[in-house]
Amino acid sequence: MTTPTIRRRSFLQGTLGLSLAGATLGATEQAGAARPADASWENNEAIRRARQAALDVLKPTPAQLEHGLELHANSIVFDGYGFAPRCAVDGEAMAAAVEAGASKLELQDLRERMSMTRCATDAAERAEFEQAWKAAGVTCIFQNAGEEGQDPMRLIKRLAHFTYLTDMMPEFVAKAVTPGAVATAKEAGRHCLYFSGNGVPLRQQWESVEDELRYVRIFFELGIRMMHLTYQRRNMIGDGCGETSNAGLSDFGRAAVAELNRVGVIPDVAHAGWQTSLEAAQVSERPVAASHTVCAALHPHIRSKPDEVLRAIADTGGVIGICWISSFLGGAGDIGAVLDHVDHVVKTVGIDHASIGTDVAYTSRNAAAENRKIPKRPKYRADFRSLWPPNSLGTGSAAAQATLAWTNWPLLTVGLVARGYSDDDVRKIIGGNVLRVIRDTQPES
Repeated sequence: MTTPTIRRRSFLQGTLGLSLAGATLGATEQAGAARPADASWENNEAIRRARQAALDVLKPTPAQLEHGLELHANSIVFDGYGFAPRCAVDGEAMAAAVEAGASKLELQDLRERMSMTRCATDAAERAEFEQAWKAAGVTCIFQNAGEEGQDPMRLIKRLAHFTYLTDMMPEFVAKAVTPGAVATAKEAGRHCLYFSGNGVPLRQQWESVEDELRYVRIFFELGIRMMHLTYQRRNMIGDGCGETSNAGLSDFGRAAVAELNRVGVIPDVAHAGWQTSLEAAQVSERPVAASHTVCAALHPHIRSKPDEVLRAIADTGGVIGICWISSFLGGAGDIGAVLDHVDHVVKTVGIDHASIGTDVAYTSRNAAAENRKIPKRPKYRADFRSLWPPNSLGTGSAAAQATLAWTNWPLLTVGLVARGYSDDDVRKIIGGNVLRVIRDTQPES
């Protein structure tokens, strides 16, 4: 396989010298000017600033930095759960919709569609999109492609947006539905998206178990390869991680896991309660993922998993993906904390079950200026999917969060090298383990 290699010199040129470009960047942001259609990332001040923040934490030696960057560039890097770079909305179009009396749901749908697809139609947003991908050096993302819930019509919206995106930009980012497509994208110097649905699609007519679960195959045929069993709250499958109870998997939930196994969809327990996660792993006949989580032994957050659950997931052949949300990580809440959680997974259940599911996204630098064009709307009640328990969604410090920018993926690899992981083990953590789970769940025909 021949792939471009990031060299230490060019990386440092894009990382250092931040003060030189600061005044120009600030003036451009204040004016709200569109970014030039330049796909190189070295002149992107936001990316460079985040890289310097991570380097200040990691402090790699020159040899570790160069080796880590080359290893990253030459490996398949698979974000086990995340988001393609987000576009800025068209502020004038949003403002016009507000003035026309658009409902909250219309505006939400409009914002979501624009943030997920404008890179296919707007030159400035395409440049931001491509810069972020190239800086991250990510081959594939297990893309959040379903709004949280079970209603098939709710779930299909994001799936449509990302299907459209990959249809419109196949030369840069393609839809992938088989493991081989990821390797093909890497060999061709392209990127790809695997689709994850944030819920099991249920008709909720409750005529029979089989009837309720028949849309699992429909969504598999549409490209979904992983599904959340719950999202925060209790549903008919089991208790979510946000419930004060911990009742576990329902009888129907056991049937749902069996159907996911049969069809070839990975059961994802990232947002499931601890008992639900444990029981899902115990009944599953194929690998289970906690695609974007943390370790309760290091920080007992509602989105964490205790060692008992980590072991049960590993027993299925599954993966535990460490997320990049500062307040979930505990400790310093920075890129070093991510590495601490990876170390814990490896120590507890072995190298074959550690992965990364960032759960973060790069946001276009044009977003703030476009958002200022949109009139303020009245306060609304909290969405059901946003009913997190009090104090569970702290932001963490700005300094720590800066180290966790999605575009800092290459420095995660550098950090693993600095901690003494072998090249083979690094390749497993940054992508190989996720690919193995896909192969074990959905073997190539």
